[in-house]
Amino acid sequence: MIVEMRVYYCEPTRLPALLERFRGITLAFFEKYGIEQVGFWTTLIGPDNHSLIYLLKWRDMAHREQAWNAFQADPDWIARRNATEAERPIVTRVECSFLAPTDFSALR
Repeated sequence: MIVEMRVYYCEPTRLPALLERFRGITLAFFEKYGIEQVGFWTTLIGPDNHSLIYLLKWRDMAHREQAWNAFQADPDWIARRNATEAERPIVTRVECSFLAPTDFSALR
């Protein structure tokens, strides 16, 4: 198992728009492509309160590449994502890390 950690940094005041896009659009596409979420978080106290952090669980990198590439290429996803940013951008930067659990991790 591999866990992907993604951090989306938003334009100031645009975090609510990103949360709504995940709620109303993105999660349905994740389900369509078999993308399994571990959880989503916002920063309560820390250096940046305009960000969304989330974890995705994959069997292996091949599984991730197949599902993520299909999701990213979906024309309906592209159109709906673009519509949410028609007035102005939401996300300024994305960071992505791939994490492997230790042998003593509760999540393996």
